[in-house]
Amino acid sequence: MIQKIRKVIMACMAVAALLLSVLPQTAVAHGEKATEPSIRTRSVHWYDLTWSTEKLQVNDTVTMQGKFRLMNDWPDAVAQPSLVFLSTGGPSAVLTRVETYINGLPAQQSFKKMELGRDYDFKIVMKGRIPGNWHLHPVLNVHNAGPIIGPGAWVTVDGNAAAFKEPIKTMTGLQIDDTENYGVARAQMWQAGYALIAVAWLIWWLRRPLLISRWRVLQKGREDLLLTRTDDKVAAGVVVLLLVVVIVGYIKVSAEFPQLVPLQGGTVYTEPLPEAPRGVAIKLKRAEYDVPGRSMRLSVEMTNNTDQALGIGEFTTANLRFINKMLPQAVAAIDPKYPKELMPGNGLVVDSNAPLAPGEKRVVMLDTTDVAWEVERLVSFLTNVDSRTGGLIFFYDPQGKRYISEVAGSILPVFKKTI
Repeated sequence: MIQKIRKVIMACMAVAALLLSVLPQTAVAHGEKATEPSIRTRSVHWYDLTWSTEKLQVNDTVTMQGKFRLMNDWPDAVAQPSLVFLSTGGPSAVLTRVETYINGLPAQQSFKKMELGRDYDFKIVMKGRIPGNWHLHPVLNVHNAGPIIGPGAWVTVDGNAAAFKEPIKTMTGLQIDDTENYGVARAQMWQAGYALIAVAWLIWWLRRPLLISRWRVLQKGREDLLLTRTDDKVAAGVVVLLLVVVIVGYIKVSAEFPQLVPLQGGTVYTEPLPEAPRGVAIKLKRAEYDVPGRSMRLSVEMTNNTDQALGIGEFTTANLRFINKMLPQAVAAIDPKYPKELMPGNGLVVDSNAPLAPGEKRVVMLDTTDVAWEVERLVSFLTNVDSRTGGLIFFYDPQGKRYISEVAGSILPVFKKTI
């Protein structure tokens, strides 16, 4: 009886596995959670992100834009951003990238000599290709370090995938109705031709005895029996045939397309955005993570260098925005369409919401208590060899003008409130 039940269970599991592998699944995973917390909190911080729409049809576009800062406290174990490439993150090519810009410059190529502690503006235009509900992120690929993923928002693509078109008109006036299918038949023809030659070459050798017989011949020292004059002639014929195919193909394609542009391998440099006045000088006194309380608490010395009283409005780190709900200017700065899962419900708690007066120096306690630290897998920095954290603090004056300051430093695990 037990054996029968076991067989039934195994059969059900096999059927379930088959269905899961065949039926289409909506991607709900967030790849940024696999990145080390020290990278997420101390390398690239994305802010002011917007997505132009939440729903679009196949062939319609969605624009994702915002800014990112390269932190001064860049992790020592991560390669410096001397060469970066701006891209997007998502479940394969469900959207097609149409345009990409950094500081207004086309970003089809990699950018070099990015500066730490400075801000850059970016814009990415994506075109709907495959219907579905997709998570769209900006991604900064750093040479020798890998992708650093920014905040993501859900974008729904409706319509028929078969209706997707990507037409272009070349500089020579050639109108291509759909670049997705353009030249595919030609490529398949060349691949099929080379495959036929390869198969014929294999058949030529596979038609005779193989391993054991040839090994015995080698053992007897009669290597001369393994290759015949006919083999030499066939090999020479294949070489000549391939040379003829390559040369004729090159001549034919060059005549059909006389103006060719090679793939671009150069890099681009852009000045960072103008450096904004540092309204508040920051010095981290102590940082701790309360393990049972799921809270990161910062003791920060702040000096207001402006002529306006400033309120503490937001702390952002690892794509999470902790908003001080007691400051109206900070609440008003939130885009209603911004992904709610990236704004922890408990927000930012400040020990005193009294504004920093002009010229005032004060030690302020910031408390970010939320389950997001666990859900986002950010607490492994406690066991990391580089136990440091960082983020951006946003300040607002009474008129709503914003000032941004970096904060970074070592963090300690605790099991009760000590600050």
